[in-house]
Amino acid sequence: MAEAQSSYPYPPMANPVAVISPQYCAPYPVDLTIVRKLLTITEGNFAVTDVNGNIMFKIKGKIFSLRDRRILLDSADNPILTLQQKILTAHRRWQVFRGQSSDPKDLLFSVKKSSLIQFKTELDVFLAANTKEEVCDFKVKGSWLERSCAIHLGNTPTIIAQMHRKHSVQSVVLGKDTFVVTVYPNVDYAFIVSLVVVLEEINEDRED
Repeated sequence: MAEAQSSYPYPPMANPVAVISPQYCAPYPVDLTIVRKLLTITEGNFAVTDVNGNIMFKIKGKIFSLRDRRILLDSADNPILTLQQKILTAHRRWQVFRGQSSDPKDLLFSVKKSSLIQFKTELDVFLAANTKEEVCDFKVKGSWLERSCAIHLGNTPTIIAQMHRKHSVQSVVLGKDTFVVTVYPNVDYAFIVSLVVVLEEINEDRED
């Protein structure tokens, strides 16, 4: 079991936060290690493991697609989500769809930068049903450079996941960027992984 031993307080969520599926909500905190393989030909390849090193998710890029596109797969290579950048948007908006779809009816949520000019990382997350987008459903805050970010429930102080960089000799030698995400109890960890991938894409593509 990917149970975390951590000093962070874990207030139980009144209602499970299940954006992708309740099957990804655990009654205990889940620590996930995300490894970005920097020395690969294909861009944006990640592996996500539990504390025991078992692969839980993989993220693969579509090199020949016209727009930035990523697929989140489970450990058996079944596609769970398609993450796609919406072209011609000022705030670097990404849309996340169920399975391999990019049909608007399969849209689960979208993510965009809170403001055009940022010194700290801040992203707004809107669920598909929140069409007015007056108030975000989730918010990502922190410093991507330091790999230190927290994911909040809407515009509230309530944190549902935190990430921090993991330093190891292997990460230096192999050119792998490794960080740990702690997902709080009853929070959809597949959803949190997809947010981290979008966060990485938005921050790594600043030169575009």
